[in-house]
Amino acid sequence: MAEILVVGSMGYDTITTPHGKKEDILGGSANYFSLAASKYAKVNVVGVVGEDYKDEDYHLLKSRDVCVDGLQRVPGKTFKWEGKYEDDMNEAITLHTALNVFEKFDPVIPDKYKNAEYVFLANIDPPLQMKVLEQVNKPKFVALDTMNLWIDIKLDELKEAIGKVDCLLINEGEARALSGEFNGIAAAKKLAALGPRAVVIKRGEYGFILYCEDQFFIMPAFPVEHVMDPTGAGDTFAGGFFGYLAKTDQELSLSHMKQACVQGCLMASFTVQDFGVNSLVNLSWEDIEKRQNDYSRVTSLD
Repeated sequence: MAEILVVGSMGYDTITTPHGKKEDILGGSANYFSLAASKYAKVNVVGVVGEDYKDEDYHLLKSRDVCVDGLQRVPGKTFKWEGKYEDDMNEAITLHTALNVFEKFDPVIPDKYKNAEYVFLANIDPPLQMKVLEQVNKPKFVALDTMNLWIDIKLDELKEAIGKVDCLLINEGEARALSGEFNGIAAAKKLAALGPRAVVIKRGEYGFILYCEDQFFIMPAFPVEHVMDPTGAGDTFAGGFFGYLAKTDQELSLSHMKQACVQGCLMASFTVQDFGVNSLVNLSWEDIEKRQNDYSRVTSLD
């Protein structure tokens, strides 16, 4: 089975939604991604945490066979984010960000990770994404995510990084900001012109758009009646997407990419049902298979 390398943030979140508030719960792109992708394949994580990172959170990753040899633990406090959701559960309102040790994060890829076939660059600083690419040995498939901050302040560096990867995974608001196009179809085409073979626009409760090989594939999200907390859904989508690709490890055809998007969509649907990573912690393969069957009925024309 192929292995996955993920480089991203690991931290603690304080989140308020119409359903309540949770303080200092496990968060960060690499945590969400790893817990989702590890249901499918071996995951190697690179990140940085402070002295306050809880042993139980290390053990959670290890219990899912996530290798944490690339996780740096340094003096200081772990990255923290506080946000809230109001009427629009697709849009987080950031209240406070404390980069803490993440501010000086310098990703060093252990030798044992350098041959990973699949590499996901979460929404870290574009020059750091490029630094990771310089350290890995000819991966089969590389994708990156980004955020509005980098679009606003490091656009040229971000475009350079996008031109080096196979796939851009991005949410709808970021796709609009980066492309200058409000329409998702136009945005996907414009983003593909930056160089990646495939563009996936994550649309929250409205599903996703895949643009690959001059073709579109558009599907709805799995219908979740009670959305508790959308935080991390995009990174969970990426985890399911990469997990499927690594588990099957086939030629990266358009059909294969479509199936990976569906798996990402299904994994994200679990995340939003509870706060933080709670829904991912005890998720079983039987749960995933049942949801896939239910999704097939939702999208069937029969």
